[in-house]
Amino acid sequence: MRRGASHLTVFSDLRESEKNIEIWLPHNEVLELISLTTNAPVSPVENREPVWVHHGSSISHGSNAAGPTEIWPSVAALNGGFRLRNLGLGGSALLDPFMARVIRDAPADVISAKLGINIVNLDSMRLRAFVPGLHGFLDTIRDGHPQTPILLVSPIFCGIHENTPGPVSVDLATLGTDHVRFTATGEEGDTRLGRLSLRTIREAMEAAVATREDPQLHYVDGLDLYGATDAELLPLPDALHPDTETHRLIGERFAHRLKGLRVGTP
Repeated sequence: MRRGASHLTVFSDLRESEKNIEIWLPHNEVLELISLTTNAPVSPVENREPVWVHHGSSISHGSNAAGPTEIWPSVAALNGGFRLRNLGLGGSALLDPFMARVIRDAPADVISAKLGINIVNLDSMRLRAFVPGLHGFLDTIRDGHPQTPILLVSPIFCGIHENTPGPVSVDLATLGTDHVRFTATGEEGDTRLGRLSLRTIREAMEAAVATREDPQLHYVDGLDLYGATDAELLPLPDALHPDTETHRLIGERFAHRLKGLRVGTP
C-alpha cells in the first residue's frame, strides 16, 4: 500500500440546465473524499430506480475490469435500470454470517449472491459444511427480506477448477512476467471427503434452491453467464478473472435476469 498525494478533479463543460451528476469512485483503490464543492446550488436526487444489493467474490469486486462502470454488476445495473449496492469483496464470498446480516438489514428491492468460487479456490469447506452454511446464509437474509427476490448465482466457467478442487495458487512459471496466472493445486476429479469443485458446488446450489420451496428464490447457473464456449472466445487472462470485455458480456446477460423479475410483487 502506498499513500498517494491529494488530487483535484474538476467536472466542467456541463450544460447550463438542471442535470443529474453521478460519480463512480475507483473500484480498485482506497479513496478518501476530502471535499466536494460546486459553483451552483445542488440537491439530492430522489432515487426512483429499484435498489439491487449484490454480494460476490473478486469477480464481482471488479478484478481485471478497466473501470468502476465496467464491472459486470455495474454493467447489469446500468443496462437493467437498477441502483447498485455492490458488496463484492475479493477473496471473501465465503458465506460469512456477518455479510448475511449486512444484506438482511440493507434496503433492497432485489438481492443476489454469486457464491462458490472462493469456497473452492480457498478449499475452505467440504460439502457437508457448505450445504447447511448456504441454507443458513439464505435464512438470515430472508429474516429481513421475506418477499424480496433473491438470485443465487453459481460460479462462471473456470477451467482450472471445473473438476479440480483447490486451493488455488499462483503458477510459479508465470512469476516475473506480464501475465501472471493461477492454477489449482488439488487432484482432478477428487471428490473424496466431500471436496468441492465448481461442478459439484453448482449441483449443490441448484439442489438447495429446489428444496427451499421459495417462489422468490431463483437459481442462476453461472455457465449461462459465461460458459465453456465463451471461454474459447474470451479466455480468462489469468485463468481466474474475466477481462473488461468478458465483464461486459456477463453484465449484459445478467441484466436480462434482472429485467425479468417482478420487483415488489410477492
